Amino acid sequence: MAMWIQAQQLQGEALHQMQALYGQHFPIEVRHYLAQWIECQLWDSVELDNQAEEAKAKRLLDNLVAELQKKAQLQGGEDGFLLKIKLGHYANQLKSTYDRCPLELVRCIKHILHSEQRLVQEATNASTSSGVQAMDSLSQRHQQINQAFEELRLATQETENELRKLQHSQEYFIIQYQENLRIQAQLSSLSSLPPAERTQRETTLQTKRATVEAWLTREASTLQKYRLDLSEQHQKTLSLLRKQQTLILDEELIQWKRRQQLAGNGGPHEGGLDVLQSWCEKLADLIWQNRQQIRRCEHLTQQLPLPGPMEELLSKLNADITDIISALVTSTFIIEKQPPQVKAVIVRAHASISGEILNNNCVMEYHQATGTLSAHFRNMSLKRIKRSDRRGAESVTEEKFTVLFESQFSVGGNELVFHVKTLSLPVVVIVHGSQDNNATATVLWDNAFAEPGRVPFIVPDKVQWPQLCEALDMKYKAEMHSGRGLSEDNMVFLAQKAFTSSSNNPEDFRNMTISWAQFNRESLPGRNFTFWQWFDGVVELMKKHLKPHWNDGAILGFVNKQQAQDMLLSKPNGTFLLRFSDSEIGGITIAWRLVWNLLPYTTKDFSIRSLADRISDLNHLLFLYPDRPKGEVFAKYYTPPLSKAVDGYVKPQIKQVVPEFTNPEPSGGTPTFMDQTASPSVSHPNNFGVYPSMSDTMLDADGDFDLEDTMDVARHVEELLRRPMVNQWTSPPSGT
Repeated sequence: MAMWIQAQQLQGEALHQMQALYGQHFPIEVRHYLAQWIECQLWDSVELDNQAEEAKAKRLLDNLVAELQKKAQLQGGEDGFLLKIKLGHYANQLKSTYDRCPLELVRCIKHILHSEQRLVQEATNASTSSGVQAMDSLSQRHQQINQAFEELRLATQETENELRKLQHSQEYFIIQYQENLRIQAQLSSLSSLPPAERTQRETTLQTKRATVEAWLTREASTLQKYRLDLSEQHQKTLSLLRKQQTLILDEELIQWKRRQQLAGNGGPHEGGLDVLQSWCEKLADLIWQNRQQIRRCEHLTQQLPLPGPMEELLSKLNADITDIISALVTSTFIIEKQPPQVKAVIVRAHASISGEILNNNCVMEYHQATGTLSAHFRNMSLKRIKRSDRRGAESVTEEKFTVLFESQFSVGGNELVFHVKTLSLPVVVIVHGSQDNNATATVLWDNAFAEPGRVPFIVPDKVQWPQLCEALDMKYKAEMHSGRGLSEDNMVFLAQKAFTSSSNNPEDFRNMTISWAQFNRESLPGRNFTFWQWFDGVVELMKKHLKPHWNDGAILGFVNKQQAQDMLLSKPNGTFLLRFSDSEIGGITIAWRLVWNLLPYTTKDFSIRSLADRISDLNHLLFLYPDRPKGEVFAKYYTPPLSKAVDGYVKPQIKQVVPEFTNPEPSGGTPTFMDQTASPSVSHPNNFGVYPSMSDTMLDADGDFDLEDTMDVARHVEELLRRPMVNQWTSPPSGT
C-alpha cells in the first residue's frame, strides 16, 4: 500500500501519466480499495510468455474478484450503497474480461505497478536533487512510444473481449430465433387437431412465441448497440494506431534515414535500426490483430444482418486498417547499406530509365537471428549509363542518379499483395579518378542539405554558412578519425576564403549564405580551383600523410600569410608553423621566424620523404609555434638512422636542404652556421647578415618563397625521372 500512498502524491504531468494507466481494463477504484492486497501479491513470479502459468494467473484473478466482492459486501449505510454496487460491478467486469485470458490481467497489473514505481522514483529524484536533469528527449520519446504500445495492446485486448461477447450473444440470438421458427411451425401444424385441443395448444404456443419475439426484438437492439459500440472502439484504436505509426515512420524512421544520409558525409553511424524494427513489428502485429477483428465483425454482420449502418461502418474500418498496414509495409522497405538490395535499375530523378545494371536480381532471405527479410547484391555492376543533356555550367559530376529497389510479396496467405519500392541515396557516376573531387562535392551537398520528403533530388541552391561549416566539420573529423575538428578560428579562415573577406569576426558570417556556385562551380579569385576543391585537397593531404600531426595539434593549417607573419614576429628566432598553401591544392608550407614560406609540399613530396623527416633536416627550425621544441613534437615520427654498411656498401639517404642558405661544408666537416643555429632577427633588413636578399624572382605567384631551382634533389625526383641524382650524404660513400 506504500506505493499507492506515494502515487497519490504525484503532481502535474506525473499525476496525469499515473491516471492514464487506468480505465475500463482496470478501474482506478479497484487499485484504490485493494491497494494493500494488490501490492502483496507475487505478480512478477508469473511468466507471461509461458502458457503453463495460466493456472497461476487464473488463481490470482479469482482471488482478486473474491477480494473485490468481499470489499463490496463490507460497504454499509446510505453512503456505502453506491460504492457497494460499483465494486460488485467491477468484480463482474474483471471476471468477464479476463476469465479466458488471465495472463492479460497479470500483464496489466505488472505494467501498472512498474509504471507507478518509475513515476514515484522520478518524482523522488527530482525533489531530492535539483541538479539532476530530466530524462533526455530521446529517452522520453522512446518511453512515450512504449507507453502508447501498451495502451494499444490493452485496447486491442479489450475489443477482442467485446468481440467474443458479441459472438456469444449473437449465437444465442440465433438459437432463440430458431426456437421462434420452431414455435411458428408448431402453430401451423395445429390445424389438424380437434378444436378444443387446438385452442389450448395454440394459446400456450402463442404466449411462448410472443415472449420469444419480444426477447428477440430487445436482443436485436442490444446486438446492434454492441456492434456500434465495438465499431466506435475500433475507430479509437485505429486513431491511436495512426498516431503511433506517424510517430515511428514520419519521425523516428525519417530521423534514422537522415542519420544514414549524414553518415555518408562522415557523421556518426546510423544506429537504432533494431529498435525501429521492434517497433514496426509490434505495429504490424497490432494492426493485423485489429484487422482480423474487423473481418470477424464483418462475418458476424453477414451471418446475422440487422437494420442499421453497420455494413458501411465496417467497410470503412476495413479500408482504413488496410491503408494503415499498407503504409507500414511500403514505408519500412528500406536500404540498410547504401546502395543495396532487391530488383534494381538505374533511374534518373524523374523516373526515366537511363542505365543498365548487371546481376540486379536477388532472392530475399529470412534471417531468423535478426528477424529481417533482406537481399544482398554481391556482384552487381553498372553496364552502361545514359546521361542527360546538361545546361549552362552543369557538369557530369553534378548529375545525380539513384538505384531503385523493388520487390513484391504477400501477407496473410495472399490476402494482401504489396509491390514495394525504395530509392538509394544519390549516386554520381564518374569515369575517371580526376572527377572524384567534384563528384564528392555533389554528394556532400545533397547529403547535408536534402530535406525529408523532397522530390528527388532537389536541394537548396543556397544554405546558411553555419550549415555548411557543420557539414565541413563533420567531413573533416571523419577523415581524421579524431574528435579534433575545425575550430571557430578555422571556420573564420574558411569564411574569409569563401567570401573573399578580411573580417576576423565570426558574427559577420553567421547570417551569410553560400551558394552551390560559390562552393564548387566558380573558381576562387585569382585561382583556377573552387573553394571545395581547395578544402578537399587539404582533407586528402591530411588523411594520407599528416593525420597524426593534426591530431597532435602540430598543424595550425588554416592560417594565411599575414596571420603567420603576425604570429611569428613576436617569437624567438627558429620558431616556425605549418599552414596550408593558398595557391596550390593539397599543399602545406613551412613558415618560420624570417616569415619565409617554402614552396608547398604535396602528396608527391611526402611519398618521398615525410614531413617529420623534412623538419628534422632543417636545423634552423627549432620551435614549433608557439614555443614547443620540435623534437618534442616530431621526434617520435623520425625515420630511424640507417644501419651500418652491408657487404661493404653504405646506403645513401635523401635529405632535405635549402641550398641557397647552406654553404659547402669545410674540409673538417664542420656544419655551416645555417645548419646549426637559428635564423637571425628580421626586425630590419640590414640585420639579415649572412642571408642573401630575396629577389622577386624567388617568389612564386602566391608570394611563397620559390626554391624550385634550389630545393634539395628529393623535391625533383619524379621530375628528373631517371637522370643522375645528387644527394647530400649522411656518411662518405664506400668504395665499390
